[in-house]
Amino acid sequence: MSHKEYIEQGQLYLGIELGSTRIKAVLIGPDHQLIASGAHNWENQFENGVWTYDLQAVREGVQAAYQDVLSQVKDAYNLPIRKLAGIGVSAMMHGYLVFDAQDKLLTPFRTWRNTMTSQAAEELSELFQFSIPQRWCIAHLYQAILNDEAHVKDIRHMTTLAGYVHFLLSGEKVLGLGDASGVFPLDDTGTYDRARIAKFDALIKDKGYPWALSDLLPRHKTAGEEAGRLTEEGARLLDPSGNLLPGAPICPPEGDAGTGMVATNAVVPGTGNVSAGTSIFAMIVLPHSLKKLHPEIDIVCTPDGSPVAMVHCNNGTTDLNTWIALLADFQQAIGQTPERGTLYKAFFDAALKGDTDAGGVLTCGYYSGEHITGFEEGRPMLVQLPDSRLSFANLARSILMTNLATLKIGMEALEEEQVQITRILGHGGLYKDNTAGQRLSAAALKTPVSVMETANEGGAWGIALLAAYMAQKQAGESLGDYLDARVFHQMKMKEIAPEDADVRGFDTYMSRFKALLQVERYAVDHL
Repeated sequence: MSHKEYIEQGQLYLGIELGSTRIKAVLIGPDHQLIASGAHNWENQFENGVWTYDLQAVREGVQAAYQDVLSQVKDAYNLPIRKLAGIGVSAMMHGYLVFDAQDKLLTPFRTWRNTMTSQAAEELSELFQFSIPQRWCIAHLYQAILNDEAHVKDIRHMTTLAGYVHFLLSGEKVLGLGDASGVFPLDDTGTYDRARIAKFDALIKDKGYPWALSDLLPRHKTAGEEAGRLTEEGARLLDPSGNLLPGAPICPPEGDAGTGMVATNAVVPGTGNVSAGTSIFAMIVLPHSLKKLHPEIDIVCTPDGSPVAMVHCNNGTTDLNTWIALLADFQQAIGQTPERGTLYKAFFDAALKGDTDAGGVLTCGYYSGEHITGFEEGRPMLVQLPDSRLSFANLARSILMTNLATLKIGMEALEEEQVQITRILGHGGLYKDNTAGQRLSAAALKTPVSVMETANEGGAWGIALLAAYMAQKQAGESLGDYLDARVFHQMKMKEIAPEDADVRGFDTYMSRFKALLQVERYAVDHL
């Protein structure tokens, strides 16, 4: 069948992902091929010491991204979209969204980017003997309790950004397993760990809150299950014109980590992916539990329940984007019209021409705190060694290597555990232009890194695949089997193995970067 016939018959799967700087919507057919891709740019705000997004901006952005899809479909096929066969919602993970009994937001959304919960994360990690990152929902909740915040007594529901948008579309308070595993730890059966829930309830018993933790946690479902249907209100949110009919099944909402795994076919043990955007993180599917607690590694799970080691870094491509913006300003200053796509390509091309160790040019792109290296705040900086060779190529290479440096520090714990990785796939903005991001990732991780032709579609495509899996799977067909047999069997892929010179250069850069962190500490303390 043609794309036009898919549209006419409503055989369409919509994936929506709310990323840090862009809300994206993709439309695919039952063959999983892209029909249309829409987007809406947005930015977080730093208000009263908190990184946040206004929830009205969430609604407007989701609608704008879908309207962009409608516009593309109309331009290409001169057709409206009346019916969808499935919908999925993905978003940046974790943070703090809490509501009262009337579903009123009790405090501004606290995003994953905040590093204000160190006391809570440390105390809970010790109590549970399980690594609780600062950005997890339970860390935010407990920190609010430690701070004696007045709103805590009124909480009746806690969720993630993906869960909130899913609620807007379906009226259901539910999460996918991957997203739920960043709300509160799951046990080996894939449910919230009852023993740890009991420990938490005992910990806060003296506070006298009118709720127990299990009352606040959203229900969770596994990949392949239906998690609700598009309501009339949800349909009008996406399409105020009234063309879109309600009733489409919606798959469990997921975090961007889970949909990144799906989008790179990394959901079975031994596989992994690196997602490189505003934050950068690696997800390695584990064949077994780790031997000991590693504070730099989060244990989450795939959308279908396999354990995953997650190394999450708050600071990704923000520094890169800022330098590109500076170059655009320079172009305007000399009377040229900047074209961002051309600038990014030139930047990545230059990085491949730089010295393998960036010629003594060092950058630290910490715009916010970084838990892996122990920073609650960041101070972006550029530093040169006395004998450095400052050039555009070395600056570009330094910025791209810094984008991977903190991730490399976090991955060292997996080397200790002798976790065998059979396949790493990269996706996100770092892998969009030429091979620089891929080549440097291979050098940093010392393992081959592959990129698919869908690398820049990322999690929006991944959640659309989960919607298609929900609707099209056969009885007993696992998510891994579905992806292997029906989605990726003919997918074009480019693999790059680490080059010895790049590895040596990255190792040299890393020794300097670790020393630079002492300068970063001084800057945070004194600037």
